[in-house]
Amino acid sequence: MNRRPPWLIDLALVAVAVADVLADGEVTSRVELVAAAIACAALLLRRCFPLLVFALTLPASLLLAILAAPAIALYSLAERTANRALLLGSVLATSIAVSMPWPPGESVAQRDIVTAFAYALAWAGAPVLLGQLVRTRRDLSARLVEIEEARDHERRLHAQAVLARERAQIGREMHDVVAHQVSLIAVRAGALQVAATDADAAEAARTIRRLSVDTLDELRHMVTLLRAAGGQSTELTPQPTLADLRKLLDSSGIRVELRGELPDELSAPGQRTVYRTVQEALTNVRKHAPGATATVELWHDGDHFGVTVSNTEPTRPAVSLPSSRHGLVGLAERAELLGGSFESGPTADRGYRVALRLPR
Repeated sequence: MNRRPPWLIDLALVAVAVADVLADGEVTSRVELVAAAIACAALLLRRCFPLLVFALTLPASLLLAILAAPAIALYSLAERTANRALLLGSVLATSIAVSMPWPPGESVAQRDIVTAFAYALAWAGAPVLLGQLVRTRRDLSARLVEIEEARDHERRLHAQAVLARERAQIGREMHDVVAHQVSLIAVRAGALQVAATDADAAEAARTIRRLSVDTLDELRHMVTLLRAAGGQSTELTPQPTLADLRKLLDSSGIRVELRGELPDELSAPGQRTVYRTVQEALTNVRKHAPGATATVELWHDGDHFGVTVSNTEPTRPAVSLPSSRHGLVGLAERAELLGGSFESGPTADRGYRVALRLPR
């Protein structure tokens, strides 16, 4: 769907505000003219500085009986902030400016001021409510998109897990059944080759044994493939290593900064534990801290190595997603089995931090 350019909409709103000033017809002094011009021109900045634009429309609200510029300023402010106290103060300030008599010395009945204030309060509250409604609708749309992306991610992970289990099951069955039978054929063929007195029978037994051995080699290769991970990787190793860490960060769906490095000669269990720690931490950031950025810091010294994953404060409310609540517990158990330690908890800047420490 083609949307109109924002600058064109802003120009149209300025034109509406100018037409409102001209229709009012009460601009009788230079001060009122300047106030009206500032209020109308300020609307061009409503997307970047909504609070400033609102402040620039207050003098015109006090001096003139215009409606468009203050209403547009209130709507723009309400659409871009969730500060209810600020919005309430803005509505009250506009209502007071509109209902106050001008010039100050003009004699107006107190009852008329109260009535004017009540009408102004209702009028100023309308664009604020509309702006908050638009903001809420935009936030809900973003939440729905985020929930759908999270569900798609969960479905892909589930499909990969199912595929990996099926491959592992097929691999076990082939190894336990087919490999056993082919091994028996090879053993019997070898015995027949030794015991055969006829040259043709011995040659046939030798051929059967050779084909059986070739079949076992092919079967072992196929079982290795079936037990590999169910992703797009062509590697035969089913468990990830440090070499896969960059790919994990790029596919995490959040902004991640990687610092430091680890030596390649680390043990395979240690590399897998580091990988799983980063994977679980980034998954938790995606689920529980929308909009946050993460930092992955690898470190090592003479006796230990590890990883620290920290994230900033979330910028949006967390999406409620199902969780097994066993991820961090599993990481702590992994670290304990390897003789290391694992820590996790909130930080002072309202973020979160997990730290893994393992012996070399």
